[in-house]
Amino acid sequence: MSQPFEHDPLLERLAKEAYRHGNFTLASGRSSNHYVNCKPVSLSGSGLALLCPAMLALVEVDAAAVGGLTLGADPLVSGVALAAAQGGRSLDALIVRKQAKGHGTGAWLEGPLPKQGALVTVLEDVVTTGGSSIKAVEQLRAAGYSVNRVVTIVDREEGGAAAMQA
Repeated sequence: MSQPFEHDPLLERLAKEAYRHGNFTLASGRSSNHYVNCKPVSLSGSGLALLCPAMLALVEVDAAAVGGLTLGADPLVSGVALAAAQGGRSLDALIVRKQAKGHGTGAWLEGPLPKQGALVTVLEDVVTTGGSSIKAVEQLRAAGYSVNRVVTIVDREEGGAAAMQA
């Protein structure tokens, strides 16, 4: 499932700004000596300029939208949708909430909603157990969309890919 990027400036940027060595507790609750936080790269204009074309290349050509669980996926879905538009491709961005909106429509999804049954590719910054990606996929499918692919910046190779395939 993992596909290494062949974009040296991107790899160098991620290694310099996203990776840390030490003692960390991950979002999954696991302990690790390696921590990856892609937000310093994904929340900078120059970082998005490197990330988004690489991610767009992995989005299904017939996808109507890209979506992902807030917060890590927020800049990615917007940046990939923009990169698509700059290349003449129609691709919308969806943000999947961690819980339903507590007021108004009570929505789980934000963004221009595609037609029911449309294909959506899920974007993620870091996959460890796959929990965030699985939650995004479940919410998108519950809303009537087809999801066949998750594209991530970093797969920590700690069972996330296998969990998503199960």
